[in-house]
Amino acid sequence: MMQGMAAFVWTTRVRFVDTDASQRIHYTALFRFFEAAEQEFLRELGLGYSGLADREAGWPRVHAECDISGALVYDDPIDIEVSVNRVGNASFELGFRVIKELQECAKGKVVIVCMNIGTQKAQALPPTFAAALRSRQ
Repeated sequence: MMQGMAAFVWTTRVRFVDTDASQRIHYTALFRFFEAAEQEFLRELGLGYSGLADREAGWPRVHAECDISGALVYDDPIDIEVSVNRVGNASFELGFRVIKELQECAKGKVVIVCMNIGTQKAQALPPTFAAALRSRQ
């Protein structure tokens, strides 16, 4: 969780399509939940990948991880906390916590790079984008 600032929280439910034969959430579904929470977090900041002035930028994920510590089953209400762990020159890291009934059931992080689509190389984060992220560290 962020130090000194409340984390952004996105509330949703585990959908049937996101479960596996064990009736628990399929591990890959957590990454979709992380991405949905990320989009809502950026929307709250007034940011979006498609709305940037530099339309030549891509946003690949270069690292993603998730640890599952509790059962998440169909129709469970969950809160996904999003925090800004790090903002670098060309990349940033978001942290995620999945909370069910006040208990952490999963946590993870994603590292996202700002990439020039033409050169396929990392490029500096747009200044306003980086500043908005840093304001939430």
